[in-house]
Amino acid sequence: MNAQIRSESDSRSTLMQMLARLAREASIEIAARDIGHVYEGRGLLAPGKKIYVNHLPGQTWKQTEAACAAIHEAGYVPVPHLPVRLLTDAATLERTVDGFVSRAQVREVLLIAGDYPEPIGPYASVSDAMRSGLLKRNGLSAVSIAGHPEGHPKVALEEIRRAERDKVLLAAELGLEVTLLSQFFFDSRPFLQWVGELRANGIATRVVAGLAGPVRLATLLKLAVRCGVGSSVRALASRRSSFVKLLGSYGPEPVMRDLAQALNAGETDFSGIHLFCFGGFLNTCQWLHTVAEGRFELNESGGFDA
Repeated sequence: MNAQIRSESDSRSTLMQMLARLAREASIEIAARDIGHVYEGRGLLAPGKKIYVNHLPGQTWKQTEAACAAIHEAGYVPVPHLPVRLLTDAATLERTVDGFVSRAQVREVLLIAGDYPEPIGPYASVSDAMRSGLLKRNGLSAVSIAGHPEGHPKVALEEIRRAERDKVLLAAELGLEVTLLSQFFFDSRPFLQWVGELRANGIATRVVAGLAGPVRLATLLKLAVRCGVGSSVRALASRRSSFVKLLGSYGPEPVMRDLAQALNAGETDFSGIHLFCFGGFLNTCQWLHTVAEGRFELNESGGFDA
């Protein structure tokens, strides 16, 4: 009996160490309009952490550039979103990337098509922008590419999977380091299955799990429907403890614990987590700081209390 108790205690300790490590190494996202919060969060985030800068409708490239410069000045690594369908021409792409690199020391961008039905310039897809050769020529060494474990509401799953593979191979061919950064999800199973399929198909690149940080449930569910997070929403509702919070807030504890357990069991080899903040940057920083320091307890609901 004592040996069993020790084994269970060791298992819980190992799980908690993995959860703390995931939080400690996590990247995080911020909106350009909230960039002042980066300085407020310096006591919560370790220097050198990646901070992604999203690109909202109406935002200018210069605003994104200024946000990246502030992040670099604060001691972090800026990774701007670059929605290629908003680029009017090759000169705009070159000027934008050059500004990111020369004024904000950017070395990596998150390439996305953008949530726009038609491009306003020559770049309808991420691959179009990469094939231009302007990314590496202007100083970039790495790209993040969006991944969709549960597919996309407007694109067939087979097409999504083919595009993910083609973009990863193209980036590698162009000498760019690649990270597949997933859309957020509430159920670990589609994500873990997706990672397994990537590995089975010879895709050995870094894969990062995108998780929604602490946020109001009403806000998150609206975004989930728009982004096509289907089975994950159903999984969230099936978790009684989470469903009760529908009128309150959501935290990523249950899905993060599932991911940590899969890593500890050797069932997967994804590279880490990324937190989408949805306007709650400082709240998410505080949450990450608390978990990274190990100031949490595993609970009986399949998550943990930070």
